[in-house]
Amino acid sequence: MKRLSRIFQPDKKTVIVAMDHGMGLSVNPALNETGKVLEKIVKGGADAILTTVGIAKTFASELADTALILRIDGGGSLLTPEDGAPEWLYTIEDALRLGADAVACMGFQGMPYERRNMHNLARIVGSAHVWGVPVLAEMLPGGFSGKIESTAENLVLSARTGCDYGADIIKTNYCAPKEEFKKVIEASYKPIVILGGEKGSKGLDGLYRSVADAMEVGAAGVAIGRNVWKDSDPEGVTRALCSIVHGK
Repeated sequence: MKRLSRIFQPDKKTVIVAMDHGMGLSVNPALNETGKVLEKIVKGGADAILTTVGIAKTFASELADTALILRIDGGGSLLTPEDGAPEWLYTIEDALRLGADAVACMGFQGMPYERRNMHNLARIVGSAHVWGVPVLAEMLPGGFSGKIESTAENLVLSARTGCDYGADIIKTNYCAPKEEFKKVIEASYKPIVILGGEKGSKGLDGLYRSVADAMEVGAAGVAIGRNVWKDSDPEGVTRALCSIVHGK
């Protein structure tokens, strides 16, 4: 799809910075000045921003020089008493009106609502492809529940399922060692980008090492959020990720 060339550089790699967390998670005070943070991330060289309808509408000028991936599902928050199925909230036409180059949705396997969630994924893929819009599927075993371990075996199942449901980009967890994560890459015929999650005990050094290892075995890049915009230097973290992913 032509729009993928906006997201991936000629080396077929991409640095996506995720800023869609505010649809359900606490993002303040780190994103109190969202526009200024966006400016720093774009200046750092991000290839694409994965974000919300609200941010895309309000900060269109800050997003003008980078690709836009729009989150179109969601529905739950930290205040929700139990983990529920992400719902399809916005149409492909909504995304196109905001200038989106791709749309993003969840694919949570192993949860009680799995069939409904995967039905959403299939419908989103079908609707998006009518318009030539790529779909990034966030394929996570157990979703955000923490009830299912992100082993290579589970990640292989989730990533491959996303491919076979028609997604164009698969966002998923990294698992160490890199030889194990290579199995996930080999099982997938669509580009794999790894997420970052909360900053781990090893800090940014640990994150950079994981990204480098993932790239070494064939990952197509990253889709990392909190490790970037929660840092005191989001521009610097973005620049470092670009350096690793694009081999500079």
